[in-house]
Amino acid sequence: MPQLEVAGAALTYDDEGPRDAGDVPLVFVHGWTANRHRWDHQVAHFSGGRRVIRLDLRGHGDSTGAGVRTIAELAEDVLTLLDHLEVERFVLIGHSMGGMIAQTIALAHPARVERMVLVNSIGRMTYSRGRGLLMAASTLVPFRLFVAANIQRAFAPGYPREEIREHVRASAGTPREVVMTLYGAMRAFDVLDRAGEIRTPTLMVHGYHDVQLPVRQMLRMAKAYPDAVVRILDAGHELPVEKPAELTAVLDRFVTGKQ
Repeated sequence: MPQLEVAGAALTYDDEGPRDAGDVPLVFVHGWTANRHRWDHQVAHFSGGRRVIRLDLRGHGDSTGAGVRTIAELAEDVLTLLDHLEVERFVLIGHSMGGMIAQTIALAHPARVERMVLVNSIGRMTYSRGRGLLMAASTLVPFRLFVAANIQRAFAPGYPREEIREHVRASAGTPREVVMTLYGAMRAFDVLDRAGEIRTPTLMVHGYHDVQLPVRQMLRMAKAYPDAVVRILDAGHELPVEKPAELTAVLDRFVTGKQ
């Protein structure tokens, strides 16, 4: 597993597929408490014909490092890795918090992002007063219960319980400081009012049953994008693992310019 030392962290990454395929690389960025293996299905599909890069964000998976307080700092990690790999232009695909990172990069470096895919992601986390109080209170419970409460509700009704328990166990393995610090970073993230500045062709794929980041919030963001395609799938918040083949098919059509 190659690693890159970046600002107090060792980022583990995969760089697969042919370098001479002619297309710009695909860059996959996972979400909060997850790791680069969220994209296993997609990487297996695309790496046979083009370069594919994915990483474990700092403090996640096989990467080290403490949490940071802003999504912009995570975006800098991703850009530092891409600079190290001498990748100037790319297609950026982010899930949940990874989509927040993708939007941050697209706003700061629009010339580098050929296309962008936001999977179950939004430009601003918005809650009712009651929901906000409930989420604030949830941070006071024991850490494992906090993680379990968030991960369990990320899946659509009927998803196998044993698989959900596995995801809870994996997420709880992320250091508490990283989980809680980035939880605050996501809640503070807000680029909704700048969405109209993003001219990058963008695909927004969302799970109909997503209660973490509801569809209506994504649609509010989509209206502001000058060049966006929206696809709704029968899933919850964890599209990459709930509907891997369907997500891959949607991505394939978009990144190859077939839609």
